[in-house]
Amino acid sequence: MADTQKALGQKAIAIAQVRGPMISNSGAQATAQVAVSNPQAGPAGNVAPDGKQGSGGATSAHVIVLGNEKGGSGKSTMAMHIAVALMRAGFSVACIDLDARQRTLARYLDNRQAYAAAIEDASLDVPDLRVIERCRHGIVEVAEREEYDRFTANLTQLKATNDFVVIDSPGSDSHLSRLGHSYADILITPMNDSFVDLDLLTRVDPGSHEIQGPSLYAEMVWECRKRRAMRDRGSIDWVVMRNRISSLDAKNKRRVGEVLNKLAPRIGFRTAVGFGERVIYRELFLKGLTLMDLRENGLDVPLTMSHVAARQEVRTLINMLNLPALKGQEIAL
Repeated sequence: MADTQKALGQKAIAIAQVRGPMISNSGAQATAQVAVSNPQAGPAGNVAPDGKQGSGGATSAHVIVLGNEKGGSGKSTMAMHIAVALMRAGFSVACIDLDARQRTLARYLDNRQAYAAAIEDASLDVPDLRVIERCRHGIVEVAEREEYDRFTANLTQLKATNDFVVIDSPGSDSHLSRLGHSYADILITPMNDSFVDLDLLTRVDPGSHEIQGPSLYAEMVWECRKRRAMRDRGSIDWVVMRNRISSLDAKNKRRVGEVLNKLAPRIGFRTAVGFGERVIYRELFLKGLTLMDLRENGLDVPLTMSHVAARQEVRTLINMLNLPALKGQEIAL
């Protein structure tokens, strides 16, 4: 009997350590509402490259999380372009890939290193990368504790030596994904411009297109916001990016936009236009390149007008994120 009580006590401690403090619904909502009330606010003290403290200084890095539980939304492509754009702007950047099975971001960076080694005159910056493996232990509490330790140890180390940490999360719900979301300063959710992807954010009436309530992913983000507020009183700036928007003025395009505009103030996010449907984004993966690299000497990729337009999409994305370290200044890519 004593052994059983001891085991239950240890289990309760493990759960509390992994999942964080438990709070009442009223208290959680009040705290989270305060934290979300200024979604553009970031951690104080972030400074520009000419006086940055991320590389070993007192100010820790700004954490950018790419999250969506639906695969194929463009998370890894967007994570790669954001990381390289910030590095070209003079910041130190590290990346964490939480999808150790598919390793899309990790493979992207592997391709970049291989291509840089093969091209003698190419100068390609490669961010520090950590891939966090899922724990396969049979006891859930033990597995989650191990994942928590792995993630926080790597994140703490990277935040102390970089200006930004870009985290690519898997296209599914997992303990590691929720951990990553809860440590975000800014959460970017790319979604294809369709009601199929929108269904992860909200339930929509098929006839009137009225919002019926938040859906699975929106509820998960809400829980992560509460955890972040309770942990360090921080807030998560949530940005929903509409990817692959058609250039045509289609009825579906207008309806998706109308629903998002109504939903944004209700669950606390801001909307932005992401990347268009361009073949170049997929072609660059094999060489590990981004659109910002195409003007480098020695690269065998010609710069076309389509590439120039795509570069503008990346520039617009970076500038609209309102990252504290940029102090409202636009960056040239």
